[in-house]
Amino acid sequence: MTTLYRLHYAPDNASLVIRLVLEEMDLPYETVLVDRSRNEQESVAYRALNPNGLIPVLETSQGPIFETAAILLWLADTHGELAPSSASPNRGDFLKWLFFASNTLHSDLRILFYADQYIESAKAAELRAGMCPRLRRHLNALDTVAKQSPEWLHADHPSILTYYLACMMRWMALYPARMDRSWYQLPDTPYLQKILMQLETLPATRAAIAAEGLGVTPFTSPTHATPPEGSAI
Repeated sequence: MTTLYRLHYAPDNASLVIRLVLEEMDLPYETVLVDRSRNEQESVAYRALNPNGLIPVLETSQGPIFETAAILLWLADTHGELAPSSASPNRGDFLKWLFFASNTLHSDLRILFYADQYIESAKAAELRAGMCPRLRRHLNALDTVAKQSPEWLHADHPSILTYYLACMMRWMALYPARMDRSWYQLPDTPYLQKILMQLETLPATRAAIAAEGLGVTPFTSPTHATPPEGSAI
């Protein structure tokens, strides 16, 4: 690598979260496109980095790291930014909601987006419909936490969690492309909405917009990505 980090990415995939955090931390990194239109995530070379064939991978001096939350927490702890330190009294609360976002919210989103990988195709629409109330409950729970204004879930203090949630809420508004997404209404979670609005003003977000063709309001009124390279789906 010619820089500190190498991010293997596809536009508007989970790698977007990592790009945003790298930009927010002002860390030097280079990117390698994983072309989903050619299933490069299934290649022997990519699976040598991540045997699960999922995006993203971040190459570091300690070797390749995969799993979005693992990369985020590793970056925060390594650089002492965007998360409470291990000595902070807020660490426990932060960790439980970070892993809620990863293990519950993000996992349920994958079922929504890729329902036919979890159930026979004829029942995929029924499964998706059943996921929507769950996702609304997850968002309402997070909005209740945001109302309490902890530094790690606050409009004035970007964190690895705020960027993670912003991307997932973007995807809720866009995918699956042919599904009725009226279940998702950003104003229903006003405290999270305020966070998303503030994140859109930050240099890290503007850099990601330019790099991945995300549109001018990628979190609060998103449009499908028009990236200069690669494919979002």
